[in-house]
Amino acid sequence: MIPMVDLKGQYQTLKDEINKGFEDTFENTSFILGPNVQAFENEAADFLGVKHAITCASGTDALHLALLGAGIGPGDEVITTSFTFIATAEAISYVGATPVYVDVRPDTFNIDPDLIQAAITPQTRAILPVHLFGQPADMAAIMAIAAQHDLMVIEDCAQSIGADINGQMTGTIGLAGCHSFFPSKNLGCYGDGGMVTTNDDSLAETLRMLRNHGSKVRYHHDIIGFNSRLDELQAVVLRTKLKRLASYNKERRRAAHTYSRLLKDVVTPPHEDGIGNHVYHQYTILSEQRDAIMQKLTDNHIGSAVYYPIPLHQQKVFADICRGVSLPVTEDISRRCMSLPIYPELTDDQISSITEIIKSAV
Repeated sequence: MIPMVDLKGQYQTLKDEINKGFEDTFENTSFILGPNVQAFENEAADFLGVKHAITCASGTDALHLALLGAGIGPGDEVITTSFTFIATAEAISYVGATPVYVDVRPDTFNIDPDLIQAAITPQTRAILPVHLFGQPADMAAIMAIAAQHDLMVIEDCAQSIGADINGQMTGTIGLAGCHSFFPSKNLGCYGDGGMVTTNDDSLAETLRMLRNHGSKVRYHHDIIGFNSRLDELQAVVLRTKLKRLASYNKERRRAAHTYSRLLKDVVTPPHEDGIGNHVYHQYTILSEQRDAIMQKLTDNHIGSAVYYPIPLHQQKVFADICRGVSLPVTEDISRRCMSLPIYPELTDDQISSITEIIKSAV
């Protein structure tokens, strides 16, 4: 069996350090916003090169709190992509705003800046690009459009931690960056976890209150907030893995480039546009023979998945606001895309076996 991600195998290399951190936490009994959470926030901010890293309970909460903290609310529109996990749009809806979907580029699958301009209305308040599968979006073009129209940019970095554009990390370019620590992510904990990064002091202060019942001082509540705090035990896991993230991402790129070399004449491999450093949260190919490939992989006990089979503008929940919306590039990609196993520990021999099976299916 070759799974989509091998968390058990990775844990075996980390368990002594993680278990020691757990034991220390159990001994000091500081479980909520304790020393590991504080240390991880400092270490993450230093790794990313940003002033503030504010952890929270999930990547979805990171998006929600960032939008709310930025003052986006009812009557506002946020331009984003339909080719993403629903959390991107859920968070926009949580604050009472409306997601406005534009199509993606056919090579990177990221939001097409050339189409953003036409989607801007007097109600537009922000652009929410997604660095999909670990490939940075074209932030230079997006930031230029935002500056021209006085719009905020909030980055969805759920799949891109450690990716950079000319040395500047995703999540540090717009007003805020929203990160997910779901277990399968490049930097994943052993449950749910999230983080917002920002260089804006005022936003950072608001976010720290929003995640902790609207409070800066215990039992003093300045705003209505939430219970959205990263667990201390999850911070132990994240601190352990953060030390290795650059190496993990390097190994993901090694695996991806091996795949692409072996599959270049068989399927359409992922595209690196040179704008940013791809960290391959997913290795996603395009093929007209997707179903046959996936069945052959399943028959040989090899994982595969489709991210995402139904784009957001075609989801039932958004039927009222998306009636008549057509995004042909997104719809074509959703029909043909599939993702293969990728993780730092994946060997070249395993990749060779996977690609041989794919070749036999097409």
